[in-house]
Amino acid sequence: MWEAYAAAPPGEQSEPFWRSLFYFNVYRLLVALLLLAVAIWGGNLWFGSRNLTLFIVANVAYVVFSVACFVLISARRSFNLQLALQVAGDVGFMMLLLYASSGISSGLGLLLLTTLAGAGLISRGRLTLFFAALAAIGVLLEHTYEVLQLDAPETQYVQAGLLAAAYFAIAWLAHALARYTVASEQLAAQREVDLANMEQVNELVIRDMQDGVLVVDERGVIRQCNARAERLLGPLPRGRGETALGEYVPALAAQFGAWRVRAGVDAGPRTTFGGNISARFVSIGGSRQVGAVIFLEDQSRIQAEARQLKLAALGRLTANIAHEVRNPLGAISHAAQLLQEEPAVTDTAARLITIINENSHRLDRMVNDVLRLNRGDRAHRERFKLGDFLRGFVEQFSQIEKIEPAVFTIEHATDPEILFDRSHLNQVMWNLCRNALRHSRRGPASIAIRVAEAREGSIVKLDVVDDGPGVAPETRAQLFEPFFTTAAGGTGLGLYIAREVCEANGATLDYVETPRGAQFTVQCWAG
Repeated sequence: MWEAYAAAPPGEQSEPFWRSLFYFNVYRLLVALLLLAVAIWGGNLWFGSRNLTLFIVANVAYVVFSVACFVLISARRSFNLQLALQVAGDVGFMMLLLYASSGISSGLGLLLLTTLAGAGLISRGRLTLFFAALAAIGVLLEHTYEVLQLDAPETQYVQAGLLAAAYFAIAWLAHALARYTVASEQLAAQREVDLANMEQVNELVIRDMQDGVLVVDERGVIRQCNARAERLLGPLPRGRGETALGEYVPALAAQFGAWRVRAGVDAGPRTTFGGNISARFVSIGGSRQVGAVIFLEDQSRIQAEARQLKLAALGRLTANIAHEVRNPLGAISHAAQLLQEEPAVTDTAARLITIINENSHRLDRMVNDVLRLNRGDRAHRERFKLGDFLRGFVEQFSQIEKIEPAVFTIEHATDPEILFDRSHLNQVMWNLCRNALRHSRRGPASIAIRVAEAREGSIVKLDVVDDGPGVAPETRAQLFEPFFTTAAGGTGLGLYIAREVCEANGATLDYVETPRGAQFTVQCWAG
């Protein structure tokens, strides 16, 4: 009967109040029908002993009153007025039944105790003492009438007084219990709001986490999955009910099963699967058999962040060093040029001067790469024909590197336009082609530049492929790391800067494994 309070429009009671009043009226109807049945078929009972006809008529009227109350309750209007009317009706009909059954000694007055308790709880403590006073006045007036008109014993005033006191006691108890109920309902409602807010906060936190999050129960069924986890593992099947972790990601499910049977700390070391994805398992509760929260991390993102932090620190340091190196480097280069112009330069001196010039140029190139890395030039993209650009680049590259243009071959079925910073693309191609030339056989068509379109022409692929030995498997993961190089005179910044330049233009640069030679692929937007 006692349901949680729900908000209702001002001046109206919520649905739980009306439902409680409905059940209260059901109790009233059952009592009236029971008393009527006792009056008709229980001839030897005390009820109706003074006036059986009045007792039956009052019970019939009580039944009709109860049915009429159902109609009023269905209208859902004036809750307090209806409750007061019903309690007053209960007191009035009970006094008639009490009079028809020889007064206070019949015990019918005890039925009002239940009525007062129910009314106090339904009204949440309001008007409870008024209802008790109404019942007490009714009992005392009925007994006073019997004493004055029917010569009832005055000693029964004690029973009437005790019954009236019981009415007030029950009313006060119902009032206190109602206040406690209201306070409990308000606390429960506040807790419900707090839990709903906490759930929303948790959902927002989980949704915006950089890590993927999977919540798995004891059966290995996925209960919750954030968007980051779906980006790492693929979309979760929808519309199929429960999804088992073994069906979604078998490799992760195998690790989860092994973790559940393995002793140790819950937040143990991360295990990798599927390439660069690592998983960390944290048990729910005190047992691993209940379920777990699985945190997924993209190791490539972590490595990129670590690389950025490393470059930020190195950039500040090397930029300062580079500026300090340039002044003495310029003096060394200038002094070497003056020595080279001397008329009496021996062969040994000329060889030493050449070594000084070559190393000065190498240091100058390293300083330029470091400064370019620290500066991070912004891209100014433009549209241009890729075929014309590549032909001009090959001609310029061949002249500067003093090689035959036949070393290059340009393969393209179409001549697409691309959206790229022209100077940036020149820098990327210069780096890729210089690496390819260094490792190729330098024969005809040793370096192939291939152009193709993808995604219905929205993406242009530019491949640089050489016929050399390729990249060793153990060094492929470090190709694009800064300061990593396999060349004796390299700075280790070429491929890293080339990839950064591509990303600044909304493009990608990747190494592609091939059966022979090495292949680097640039994917950029078509113009």
